[in-house]
Amino acid sequence: MNFLVKTLANAGALAVAIWLVGGITLSGESTAKKAGTLLVVALLFGLVNFLVKPLLKLLTLPLFILTLGLITLVVNALMLMLTSWLADQLDLSFHVDGFWTAVLGGLIISVVSWALNVALPDGD
Repeated sequence: MNFLVKTLANAGALAVAIWLVGGITLSGESTAKKAGTLLVVALLFGLVNFLVKPLLKLLTLPLFILTLGLITLVVNALMLMLTSWLADQLDLSFHVDGFWTAVLGGLIISVVSWALNVALPDGD
C-alpha cells in the first residue's frame, strides 16, 4: 500500500511540474495514454530515487555539509534528468529540456510530493 501511495504522489508531483514548467513535456495521442505514461514515468522516477539518489548523496556528502543542504536542488535536478534520459531509452514520451528546467522541476516535485505524502494515507 505504501508503494502505491508513493507512486501516486510521484505521479501527481510530476503532473504539476509538467503543468507549471514549460520545459518538461509529456506527449501522447490521448489522455489515457498520457496517464499511463505518467504512471510509468512516476515508477521510473521512484526507482531512480530509491536506487541512485542515496549513492549520489553519499558521494556528495562533503558538498551537502559545505552548502548546508542546497546541493539537494542539484541532486534532485540530476535525478529528474536521469529519469528523462531513461524514459527516452524506453521510448516514453517524457522529456526535460535542460539543467535549469530540471532544477525548477525538481523543486516543484519535491514540494508537491511532500504535500501529497502528508495528505495521503500511507498504510502505517
